[in-house]
Amino acid sequence: MLRDVGIFLAAAVVVVLLSKRLGLGTVLGYLIAGAIIGPCGLNLIHDVHETLHFGEYGVVLLLFLIGLELQPARLWEMRGAVFGAGGAQVGFTTLALAAIAIGFGADWRVALVAGISLSMSSTAFALQVLGERKELPRPHGRAAFGILLFQDIAAIPALALVPLLGHNATPLDHAWQRVVLVVGVLVIVVIFGRYLLRPALRIVAEARDHELSAAATLLVVVGTSLLMHAIGLSMALGAFLAGVLLADTEYRHELEANIEPFKGILLGLFFMAVGMSANLRLVVTQPLLVIGLVVVLVVVKMLILIGIGWATKLDRRSCLSLAVAISQGGEFAFVIFGIARDADVLSVATADLLVVIVTVSMALTPLLFIGLDALLRHLAKGEERAFDEIRDEGSRVIIAGFGRFGQIVGRMVRLMRIRFTALDINATQVDFLRKWGNKIYYGDAARVDLLRAAGAERAEVFVLAIDDMEASLATVKVVQQHFPHLKIVARARNRQHAYALLGLGIENVLRETFAASVEAGELTLEALGIASGAAREAARTFSDYDEAQVRKVYHLRDNEEALLASAKQYAAELRRIFEEDSRNE
Repeated sequence: MLRDVGIFLAAAVVVVLLSKRLGLGTVLGYLIAGAIIGPCGLNLIHDVHETLHFGEYGVVLLLFLIGLELQPARLWEMRGAVFGAGGAQVGFTTLALAAIAIGFGADWRVALVAGISLSMSSTAFALQVLGERKELPRPHGRAAFGILLFQDIAAIPALALVPLLGHNATPLDHAWQRVVLVVGVLVIVVIFGRYLLRPALRIVAEARDHELSAAATLLVVVGTSLLMHAIGLSMALGAFLAGVLLADTEYRHELEANIEPFKGILLGLFFMAVGMSANLRLVVTQPLLVIGLVVVLVVVKMLILIGIGWATKLDRRSCLSLAVAISQGGEFAFVIFGIARDADVLSVATADLLVVIVTVSMALTPLLFIGLDALLRHLAKGEERAFDEIRDEGSRVIIAGFGRFGQIVGRMVRLMRIRFTALDINATQVDFLRKWGNKIYYGDAARVDLLRAAGAERAEVFVLAIDDMEASLATVKVVQQHFPHLKIVARARNRQHAYALLGLGIENVLRETFAASVEAGELTLEALGIASGAAREAARTFSDYDEAQVRKVYHLRDNEEALLASAKQYAAELRRIFEEDSRNE
């Protein structure tokens, strides 16, 4: 066992690291690592089935964490996306794939099982990739999650249906008994989670033992999963349900912290097991068949998903992203293939071929995302919006960047009845602010022609409120070169940005969160019982000294060692000042 653990860890570290360096993502790296060490590769690991079964707990923990993020009220709000978009995706994809299979001469039972199985996408794979790309909160990320959730729910009737298609089919009355059993267990889980889990977790929390808390969390997940598995349901669905029931409890964040380390390791093991389970010899012996079927699967699912995205009013970018995210086959297909093989619905050869198709479609997803990113960049270039035509209205102030910082400056200037011209490079931001009556132009403040059109030659003050540090510094250089008479008031995102601006000779540099942070520190001291006058003086002393320190050491910004030494000296000197003030009082 220890030998196998060492092989898994070595393969994961080396191959996943290389995959990340090549921009292919971690999931594809895990799949490749599994294929290398599996029976069709170096044959270092033999028990693929047990590895896959154990690795499934990574998917279980992932769904539990997702459930913790979804309070029941929010889940109810998603019912349209779950049952509407999810039902349409599973239904249309099943019918389309089954029709194609029948058209090529497959038995209707085989076609139906293949259609249902391949309509499912990989919850673990899609959510992991979307999470890495930070796209889960976006419209297509939410739509993908709703569809994936419906697929997990649809697994219940799918599991009941497949044995009925076999030669030794279960009698219909037994199937109804199973449905009643499933509903009963779900009701019991909801009642238990609602009324018994919270008191149990409170007792564990009172023990103040981190290891005991982690063990209790795992017990909740594993216990719910095993109960679902015992009645033939998806373990992941059970874990998700447990997470939703605990989402509005005070223990949500602690449960999440306890589960996160286990989830990452087991999910990686699951992806490696998927890579190991595929009979890659079929790719070598029948490459055209495998590639052709993978293309059919991915294209059919993408077309249906694009149609669903369009019907639910997603924009073009979101439609394409949704189509790519869940275009692959899913891990649940492996379970259905196994049941169908045992029920003599699928032959061993057909089941092996379908497993390979699902695995290859998973591996294709990160590559499709790379292609999608390139396509979207190309489309964006072709649709670049022309900068607004700017008229010189005699403005005394030009504001570059009209986000939260620039808007506040603009309001104050307007209150004094002083004209200003605002420029912003974010077209969406410009269109939004115009709806609220703001006079703002879409344009790049680093372009000399736009600055001239905005009246920079006659303006007096240039407010630099651009968020991006590189764009901010580039704009400063243009203004200093072509409009040296302008007084510059610059916003700095952080200390490093402030150093760079000071290095360019800008005197009026304001760190965007500094003043608010100092005020928060003052209020904190007052909340601790320190007199308001003493708290105000402490805040003023800190603020003055810190601002002076920034201007004193900005020339060391490229010397990390010197900056570190200066920071230590700064902390000691500031402590001495406060101690002296304390003694004087």
